[in-house]
Amino acid sequence: MRHRKIENRPVELTELGFGASAMGNLYRITSAQEATAAVDTAWAGGIRYFDTAPHYGLGLSEHRLGAALKNRTREEYVVSSKVGRLLVPNERPRGVDTEGFVVRDDLRRQWDFSRDGVLRSIEATLERTGLDRLDIVYLHDPDDHWRQAAEEAMPALADLRDQGVIGAIGAGMNQSAMLARLLRETAADVVMLAGRYTLLDQSALDDVLPAATELGKSVVAVGVFNSGLLSRDRPAEGMKYDYQDAPPDLVTRARAIAEVCERHATTLPAAAIAFPFTHPATINVTLGMRNPEQVARNVELHGRHTPEDLWDDLRAQGLIRADVPVDRPAAAGRGPHLDSEDARGRSSPCP
Repeated sequence: MRHRKIENRPVELTELGFGASAMGNLYRITSAQEATAAVDTAWAGGIRYFDTAPHYGLGLSEHRLGAALKNRTREEYVVSSKVGRLLVPNERPRGVDTEGFVVRDDLRRQWDFSRDGVLRSIEATLERTGLDRLDIVYLHDPDDHWRQAAEEAMPALADLRDQGVIGAIGAGMNQSAMLARLLRETAADVVMLAGRYTLLDQSALDDVLPAATELGKSVVAVGVFNSGLLSRDRPAEGMKYDYQDAPPDLVTRARAIAEVCERHATTLPAAAIAFPFTHPATINVTLGMRNPEQVARNVELHGRHTPEDLWDDLRAQGLIRADVPVDRPAAAGRGPHLDSEDARGRSSPCP
């Protein structure tokens, strides 16, 4: 699988990444065996970038990901986690977590973007994963915490990066406006953009993507199925869009895009994975993966050829914005493609 490099940082990501939220029992229980098998399948498919967070299952995802990677050569893979939600003892447990993860709530999340909170969070993540370092650390959903995130958390991460403790730093959010500010006003190298540069929403073209281009920074795209509406060949009523029931007009639009995809001998989910790479700032698409079957399907979808004239057709029909760039992923020297052998052993920034 091809690798792409975070601009101006010594970290390379495979084009497809493994999102480990389901390893934390997101929405339903995933067994430890199933979680490990999913990572094994991802590895066999060439995936070498794995993303997790303390938020995912109150640390369960980090525990499981670390265990699944334990016997792999550390220099061959990249791991990112996040800061901003410290896990602290829950004085009033109800038995089950209330934020979508099927786990006991002996711990609770506490917002904290202070310097001390960042350092404590990273230390706890390293303990849960058993890793000696993190390659990328993101601020996790700092929407309501701009001042502390920008003035305390990001400088703390920048110090760790400059000391060589972390390879790259950034933020992950469901909005693009604040991500653009973080790129422009802080030391962030890369942002994890959720759902704002997809076949149904190209609003990131107004802020974060031009910021990344101008400043020589990078974007990791997540949420490319917009919570499910773009995940099937033929979208149906009742499917989700941004965590809610999809409005009828969006279902109709998704169906129209699917029909164009079929005429170009591809499918809607394959095009959804390929689409973020139309912008040269995008270096990776990370997908949530629960089991080996999902992993195998996503690897196969990513590997399909997407004809460039598909985007031309979608532009011409007004189904995507006219200013979506022409699909030249390696243009202007950004996000260089590296084959697996060239990149092997160089995906980690630290010796």
